[in-house]
Amino acid sequence: MDTITHGIVGALIAKAAFHGEDLFPLTPVTKRRVITWSLLLGAIFPDSDTLRDMFSRNQLLMLTWHRSITHSLICLPIWTLLLATLTYQVAKWRKWNSPSFPALCGIWAVGILSHIFLDLVTTFGTMIWSPLEWSRPAWDILFIVDFTFAGILLVPQLLAWVFENRTLLRRRALTMALVFIPAPFLVARIAQVVGTPISVGATIFATGLMAWLFLSPVLLGWGTQMSYISWNRAGLVLAAVYLTAATLAHQLALHHIERFAKRESIEVDAIGALPLPPSLLDWDGLVRAPRGVYELRMDLTEGLGTTDHSNPEVLQHTYYPDAFPNSYIDQARALPEVQKVIWFARFPVTRFHREGSDAIVEISDLRFPQTRRDRVPSFTYRIRFSDAGRVLSQGWVTR
Repeated sequence: MDTITHGIVGALIAKAAFHGEDLFPLTPVTKRRVITWSLLLGAIFPDSDTLRDMFSRNQLLMLTWHRSITHSLICLPIWTLLLATLTYQVAKWRKWNSPSFPALCGIWAVGILSHIFLDLVTTFGTMIWSPLEWSRPAWDILFIVDFTFAGILLVPQLLAWVFENRTLLRRRALTMALVFIPAPFLVARIAQVVGTPISVGATIFATGLMAWLFLSPVLLGWGTQMSYISWNRAGLVLAAVYLTAATLAHQLALHHIERFAKRESIEVDAIGALPLPPSLLDWDGLVRAPRGVYELRMDLTEGLGTTDHSNPEVLQHTYYPDAFPNSYIDQARALPEVQKVIWFARFPVTRFHREGSDAIVEISDLRFPQTRRDRVPSFTYRIRFSDAGRVLSQGWVTR
């Protein structure tokens, strides 16, 4: 999950479950505000491991280091005690009204755990047992960036802020309306650029929903009966419902890809159903076979209301074969960096071609979808050899 969404989750949990309050203004620093800040920072703390990337030229840290010890259940007690101690000492020094030390430990632990959980539900893989074990469990339920999920988490907090002060209700509601009514069009534009277009109908629906949520208080007086904590708890419940729906969709998609593999008599090395943005109904079924990867793009709305599973369209798929073995591929696979790439990849495909006298070996992980055909798939590692077999360059393909 992206770091911004993690922070939004932390703030929502603080307000819904621990009676936290809004982060701003920064003064006065109340106990409820310390709770929210602590849980929010706990929810984003694990991604502090990316700071190492800024001071390193190692291109593979994203694979070998990110989502390791700061995301580890084994190391969780260590981070909790350190961060709670720091918070407690700073609050004591600044004479802030702070929760007790045991309470701070619990708050920081919940924040970090929320981050670990939401990273587990994505496809990237999280080394939750590091440093004892360096496996990367991934539940494949949500895409790494999910605008719908982020909106479900954020909007109830903003509505709670709007309704908190009856005197400022009209001004706050109009401000939020000006910001969020155009937001679906911006999101749709971003989705189009990255190759995951959102339908016009969905964009219009989201725009109307934002208008209704933020203008109803002004025009109809709607929503004034709900308390601050009720709005936030409603957001937490809706987020849980969304995760449940995504889990059910994942199970259905996994059933489809398993049935496809069985019907095609594929010798399965690895199989998975991965979320395909932007909709919960779109999934990417992948099967790793000994000589390549099968991909089956799925729309879960197809075939609804019928029990006929013989439709040949269900079997339409793309096959990505591995290049035939040669000395360049063998040499590439022996490189330490490439071995790390292969360790990380769940659905790797090896390609080979020549550019002039140079030999090019590429390894792509199809777990990360190629949403635009004019771009090389994400997480593609390229090794360039001279005709004599000398490594000329190696690294991630960035375009």
